[in-house]
Amino acid sequence: MKQFPFRKMIEILKTNFEDKVPAVTKISKKEKGNPFLVLIGTLLSLRTKDELTDKVMERLMQKARTPEEILKLPVEELQKLIYPVGFYRNKSMVLKNVSKIIIENYNGRVPDTIDELLKIKGIGRKTANLVVTEGYNKLGICVDTHVHRISNRIGIVMTKNPHKTEDVLRKVLPKKYWIIYNMLLVSFGRNICKPVSPLCSKCPIPHLCKRIGVTKCR
Repeated sequence: MKQFPFRKMIEILKTNFEDKVPAVTKISKKEKGNPFLVLIGTLLSLRTKDELTDKVMERLMQKARTPEEILKLPVEELQKLIYPVGFYRNKSMVLKNVSKIIIENYNGRVPDTIDELLKIKGIGRKTANLVVTEGYNKLGICVDTHVHRISNRIGIVMTKNPHKTEDVLRKVLPKKYWIIYNMLLVSFGRNICKPVSPLCSKCPIPHLCKRIGVTKCR
């Protein structure tokens, strides 16, 4: 089987989308990879647009930047600070619980491995990978809906869920691209390779894409 030209794809996507980074990547760069703020930003960003996540994080960081400070905030105040992110009431309790566990079980330090992060209720595999890569600059492949969809659409993988996609990517994607892969495909997916009717006429990598499952495009 011919190896997929990852280097060519990454170079093209970097040229087109490297300045359109997701909210969590912005937080990581601005806060110099602060793992706790990356974790909080990731939890808030779930099912929430980046523009809103940016605004809410700016507001929250003026009041709380550590697990201890999150715990000290009254629930009502925390909810007001993170409103109107999706499921803000539930997320306020998740932030409280995650902060409590980090203090009690990890001496206030966010774990730096996926396995340890997954032990904390409220942290899923996507979040764990983002904390490891964006918070600690360690190897990991964060697979969200964009990465899962596009990797299958291009023909890099043939998988039915993000977890399986991550498993395959760990085998075929060169490690030097692991961290940047999510950032580029998220930006690519939001701007061009959309879930329904992708903008194939504006795609910078049509020669690399098999367009699997694409029945309608623009």
